[in-house]
Amino acid sequence: MSISVELISIGNELLIGKISNTNAHWLAQQITKLGALLTRITTIPDHIPTVAQTINEAIARKPHYIITTGGLGPTFDDKTFQGIAQALNYDMAVDSQALEMVKQKCQEYAKKRGLSNEIDMTPSRIKMAVFPQNTQPVTNPVGTAPALYVKVNETVLFSLPGVPLEMEAIFSQTIAPQIVKSVGGVVFSEKSVFAYDIAEANLAPLIDKVMADNVGVYVKSHPMWTQKRRIELHLTLLSRLEELPKEKLSKAAEELKCLIEVNGGFVSSE
Repeated sequence: MSISVELISIGNELLIGKISNTNAHWLAQQITKLGALLTRITTIPDHIPTVAQTINEAIARKPHYIITTGGLGPTFDDKTFQGIAQALNYDMAVDSQALEMVKQKCQEYAKKRGLSNEIDMTPSRIKMAVFPQNTQPVTNPVGTAPALYVKVNETVLFSLPGVPLEMEAIFSQTIAPQIVKSVGGVVFSEKSVFAYDIAEANLAPLIDKVMADNVGVYVKSHPMWTQKRRIELHLTLLSRLEELPKEKLSKAAEELKCLIEVNGGFVSSE
C-alpha cells in the first residue's frame, strides 16, 4: 500500500505571483525520494474559512499525511492555526510548551546579539504560541515559530512555517523519519532515456505498450526543444527493494528503446 501525502501551500503571495512556490517543489522531491506518493498540491490564500475548508476536504480523502506550509509567524496575516482550529472545531489557547519554545529562541537570539536575557514576551511573540487545543507544538530548529502536529483519525497533519530554511529543517528532522517508517521499505526509482527523430504522438502507443508489459512502471514524455527533436522519457517506479526496482526499470527502458528504433527513431541514455 502506498503512503499518500497532500500538501497545502498557504499564502496570498503565492497566488499573486509575488514568489514562486519553491516549498512545494522541494517537498515534492523529498516526499517522492522517501518512497511516499504525493497525490495533491493545493495553494490557498491566508483566509481562515478557506484554510478550514481545504483541510477538511483533504481529511475527507484520508491521506496518510497532510502537510501545510505558511502562515505560522507573528504578523496579522499568519492565520493557519486559526484555520486548523476552525476545521477541527478546537478552541485556541496559549500552549505552555510552545510558549517556552518561543521564549528560548528569543533568548538565544538576544544572547547572540549581546542583549539582555530579560525577554519581553510581546503580543506578537505570544501569538506564535497560541495553538489549537488538542494539538502539539513541534520544535523549529532554525526559527522562532514552532510547527504543529495533530492526528485526525488515521491522518497525520503537520503545519510548517513558510520560511524555506525553517520548513526544510523541520521536515528533515521530524517528518522525514516518520514517512520512512510508514513506507516500510518502499523506494522510489527513476531512469531517463532520450529519444530522437520520432514525434511524441508516435511515441504514445509505444509508451502504452511498455507500461502494460511492465506493471508499476510509469513513463512520462517531456519534449525538449533543441536543434534536434529530443524527447526525455522518464521512467519511475515505487516498489520494495526486494522486488528489484532497478532491474525492472532497466528492462522497461530496453523494451522502449527497441520499440523506438523499430519505429525509426534512436535513443541515448546520457
